[in-house]
Amino acid sequence: MASESGDGNCSAWAARDPSGVLSPYKFNRRPVQSGDVSLKITHCGVCYADVIWTRNVHNDSIYPVVPGHEIAGVVTEVGSDVKGFKVGDHVGVGTYVNSCRDCENCNSSLENHCPESVFTYNRIDTDGTVTKGGYSTHIVVHERYCFKIPDGYPLAKAAPLLCAGITVYTPMVRHNMNQPGKSLGVIGLGGLGHMAVKFGKAFGLKVTVFSTSESKRDEAINLLGADNFVISSNTQQMESLKNSLHFIVDTAAGDHPFDPYLSLLKVGGVMALVGFPSEIKLHPTSLNLGSRTLSGSVVGGTKDIQEMLIFCAANKIYPEIEIIKIDYINEALTRLIKRDVKYRFVIDIENSFK
Repeated sequence: MASESGDGNCSAWAARDPSGVLSPYKFNRRPVQSGDVSLKITHCGVCYADVIWTRNVHNDSIYPVVPGHEIAGVVTEVGSDVKGFKVGDHVGVGTYVNSCRDCENCNSSLENHCPESVFTYNRIDTDGTVTKGGYSTHIVVHERYCFKIPDGYPLAKAAPLLCAGITVYTPMVRHNMNQPGKSLGVIGLGGLGHMAVKFGKAFGLKVTVFSTSESKRDEAINLLGADNFVISSNTQQMESLKNSLHFIVDTAAGDHPFDPYLSLLKVGGVMALVGFPSEIKLHPTSLNLGSRTLSGSVVGGTKDIQEMLIFCAANKIYPEIEIIKIDYINEALTRLIKRDVKYRFVIDIENSFK
């Protein structure tokens, strides 16, 4: 179980330097203000972003870093002006906890694209404090950035929806990848890719998974329900699918070629990129000759997040998770780097700080 270090009203684990090693830490959460919701965190998903900012990959880490932006828990207190939540509600918090609330994007429920959007951790909030994430016992957020988890949906399974889930759900809905009978390709079968497969099947699509690893074939087909599995380095298999897909969701984080995948799209097809390779190289004919679209996306706005949670509950869509305690987090992050997880680590926060 987690031990405690320092003073404060919130127990957590934090990284203190670019080694990325996390250890017990205490700090103070702000008091609940009139528009705030305070929740006891029961579970927190582990995202690759947690590796990036604990290890200062982008040279912008503000130590100590308390990671975690896939948060699920139970409301313990609400501010005097809060109308949408009550004590005892099951709720989630995702990748951002603030925005300007008055720009074109905020007014269109696209708070994730607000120029003043504040990440759930490792960012300076409007009050000047550094945000700290879900590897902690509780969090206080404005109700706008808190989401109801439908009754009966397991909190442990809800946590990964707040980043991995919404990251693929948003572009799929935006680009009409919810039309039954059409065909979807999913590149990569990690935390994001396995959710894209699940959403694709729930939308009634014929789903093909592209992977570099033959070892993922069985799970892609038999566990996740994909219709087809293709080794992306197999030229013959790739050639056989040219001009056959309506959509592609690209979840691959590493550098990879784009032309071979774009050639698989039908005329007017859309490929949505949700990973962050270091560069994109493609020949203009891959887009022009088939009137194809290459689109980018990142998480989702508040309306999309709540809609996704309701959709997952209604359709019994659950992420595949491995539950851990917080004192295993350093090993878990090492395994995440090695892609040794099927398919999302979720920290049992509630039972880690007893």
